[in-house]
Formats: sequence, structure tokens, C-alpha cells
Amino acid sequence: MYLGIDIGGTTIKYGFIDDKGQVYCKQSIKTIDNRHQFLVNLQTIIEESQRQEPIEGIGISAPGIIDQHGTMITAGAIKSIYGVRLKQELQKITKVPIVIENDANAAAIAEQWIGHAQGIPNYICMVLGTGIGGGIIYQNELIKGAHGMAGEFGWMVIKEINESVDIEAMSLNQRAAVIGGLCSRYNEIMLKKDSKFEPIWDAKEIFAKEEDDDIAHDLIHSFYEDLSVGILNLISCFDPELVLIGGGISANTLFLERLSSTISKMTERHQSIHYLVGKTIAPIKAAKLMNDAGMVGAVYQVKKLILNEATIN
Repeated sequence: MYLGIDIGGTTIKYGFIDDKGQVYCKQSIKTIDNRHQFLVNLQTIIEESQRQEPIEGIGISAPGIIDQHGTMITAGAIKSIYGVRLKQELQKITKVPIVIENDANAAAIAEQWIGHAQGIPNYICMVLGTGIGGGIIYQNELIKGAHGMAGEFGWMVIKEINESVDIEAMSLNQRAAVIGGLCSRYNEIMLKKDSKFEPIWDAKEIFAKEEDDDIAHDLIHSFYEDLSVGILNLISCFDPELVLIGGGISANTLFLERLSSTISKMTERHQSIHYLVGKTIAPIKAAKLMNDAGMVGAVYQVKKLILNEATIN
């Protein structure tokens, strides 16, 4: 049995995961943005879990950039653990192997184990949420880059640069993420029209306004186009066999249909890519795993680590 831990900005989820990727006894606690208390809470989770079950390894998914030594270079909204040598701190309390993986990378690799990428050695997984992250799998291995930063798809600048603002305003995160893009842009426009407007942070509400609200209609159209541009850029750079879309919105069948339709229209307007349709351009599909993808993927990484070490020895 393995212990999976998924660190989020709001909650820390954890549970036991078996050799087939099934999750048991899942629980959660509130994420405390205080370095000392954060580490104490993780220690409590690990120690209590080890008292309940013999643990072979611990897989942890977390936001941000994580280097090869398990150091949190960044950690999303959890500012207090920036720079924390998390793996080193946790190895002080347990001797079992630990892998700490970026949450979007973990979600990507989970698809290789028990998701829609089984038997596919080269694919990309894009996770849509507050921002846009993901993972690049090449020859069955996760590409992490020199500093653990690979997969920050949302940082790509996809629009003409406006000299008056930070160019990140033209990034995929701020144009095509569900929260940081669609919701934020809608709220910004509405607040300029009415300072008493109550911001909307559930994209479903904006989609529901599409027929009767010109602003929602135009932003949704832009959202699909910008997301399609980002996906076509990734396909051109990495030549995957498959592109998986994760995040809560990917469970919406209509969303996938509209995204696929928009991508098809965009490819028709790109001569070189259009020629390759049906030859090399990867299909788009929803990821299989949802809420447990992070912890499942992180556990898969530690499971492979243990198997590799056993083979060597």
C-alpha cells in the first residue's frame, strides 16, 4: 500500500492507494499557509497513516515548481513554503521512499497508469483550472526540464503584446484558463460597468449567460480560440500522439465538442498544420482521472522508483 497526498491551496487530500491505483480511506484537512504548521500537519498525516497501514512509499503532488531534490522553488498560493526542502524535511520522519511531483505533472502521469494514455508513450496532458498547467510525456517518461518547470503551459504568450501592461496579460493563463482567464476577464469588464457587480467565479454561470449576454458571448468565443491556439502550439512543438484535457471543465461533453470544433476551424486557417491533419496532428480527448489524479500520479512515480531500485539491486 502507498500513501498519496495532494497538496492544494485550500485543502490537503490524502489516502491509501494500492498497486492498481485504487484510492481508499480518503480524507482532507485545511491547508495552513504557515511553514511550521504546514510541516507539522504533513508529519501528522504521515505518522497516523503509517500506524494504520504498512506504507511502501509516499507520493505527494503539489502546486508550483519542484526541483529534482524535492525542493519547493515555488508552491502556487502557499507562499510560506517557497524554498522549503520538502522531501528532505519529510525524510527526517520516515525512511520510506518519497516522490514530490508538480500537481499537473502528476495528473498527466496518472493517465499513463490507469487513465486514457495507457499504452501511449508520447502524449500531452493540459489541466485547466485557475491557471493552465500540464505534463509532457515522451517515450513513457515525464519531461521535467532543467529545473522542474516544464509543463507551465499557461505562461505562453499567445496574443499581440500590449506595451502598456505586463505581457503576462497576453498569456494562456490570463486568456484561456477557466478562473484566471474566462472568469477574471468577465468580472473585470463587468466591474468597470458597475462597481457593485458581484464577481462570478463559477464558469458555468458565464456559459449560462452566453445567449443573452453579449459580453459573455464574446469572451467565450475568445476563450475557445485562445485555448485552441495554445493547444496547436503545443502540438507543433512536441508532436504528441494524443492531447488530454483535464480539470473539472473537461467532464463537460459540450465543452470538448466545442473545443474540438474550434481547433478544427483554426487548423483550416493554418496551411502547414492543415496539411498534416489526419497524418500527424494529435486528437483531443478528455482525461479520465479527475479529483484524485494528483495523488494517483504521484504514487505511480514512487511506485516506479521502488521497482527500479529493486531491479538494480
